[in-house]
Amino acid sequence: MKPYRQTMPFVRLMALGATLGCCVPFPLRAQTAAPAPGYQPQQFVAGTLRIWGHDYLSAVTQYWAEGFQRFHPGVRFEINLMGSATAIPGLYAGRADLAFLGRENNITDNNGFMRPLTYKPERFELTTGSLDAPGKAGAIVIFVHRDNPLTQLTLKQLDAIFGYERRRGAPSPIQTWDQMGLTGEWAGRPINLYTYDAETGTGLYFLHAVLGDSRKMNWERLKEFKDIKNSDGSVYRSAQQSLDALQEDRHGMAAASLRFATAKVKALALAGQDGSPYYQATRENLIARAYPLTRLTYAFINRPPGTAMDPKVKEFLRYIFSAEGQQDILRDRNGYLPLKPETLAAQRGLLE
Repeated sequence: MKPYRQTMPFVRLMALGATLGCCVPFPLRAQTAAPAPGYQPQQFVAGTLRIWGHDYLSAVTQYWAEGFQRFHPGVRFEINLMGSATAIPGLYAGRADLAFLGRENNITDNNGFMRPLTYKPERFELTTGSLDAPGKAGAIVIFVHRDNPLTQLTLKQLDAIFGYERRRGAPSPIQTWDQMGLTGEWAGRPINLYTYDAETGTGLYFLHAVLGDSRKMNWERLKEFKDIKNSDGSVYRSAQQSLDALQEDRHGMAAASLRFATAKVKALALAGQDGSPYYQATRENLIARAYPLTRLTYAFINRPPGTAMDPKVKEFLRYIFSAEGQQDILRDRNGYLPLKPETLAAQRGLLE
């Protein structure tokens, strides 16, 4: 087997495949379907595949490359993962065959591609985001103080709490805890809010998924946090800052990550719509897309309208969407998660 070329260092994770099992969520467990089929090449390919994109995808991209070369030893890889902001430019500049984004594509990505080429890039769902790994599209979790009796929220309620325009249809803003049905000492107490900076990738996703892309938040009751780099080189994550603030505020609510949860805070179950089941953020519920604030990563290709897909690109994506490719994702232990079978079938359908 020919070695593949790397244009940046990779971190080798010597982890065995992890299982999908986890604790039973409150109050419902999402259902999953049959696994993906094994990979069988439609045609044997050779040449160079160039991949640009998100640096946190480096380990799983390496596993995919190694697995693919077992079937196609004539393929070389040039992998240049310097961040999601570089992915789409590499594609429209003709320097990449595949662009891997660790977040949702934004207007800068879209306009950057369409202005020189006048058509849209083709998008595939690549992986499910992680449960709580920093930098790996971790699920956003809503927390309250441990003393708070609240256990669950709908996205409509969350929009009315964090947002100003209430695009999800709430009849009025929710500013105090009694509006959530809490009584006694909670009546009349304002809901103090802590969340990601709105200009970060995670912050923009929160605006999209919860506020319907509104930029008008309840700023008078809200504090945003950005990652802070400490003098020793460590990072004080924005999610940890939010939960540190919540620990000291019995009347607060925070959008953060399970990675930094402590005994002083409580994660809420979420429902996507009124009348829908409530789900906690767990690995199983993320893979099943049951948890409403599940995130994804994406692959993009440049295929002009009316043209055939590069055979190397097509076969590599077919490998990623196979049982072997999904198992490679699990080798990056505690990182990205596989796609659910229905989504894998849809992605394979796009290839045809």
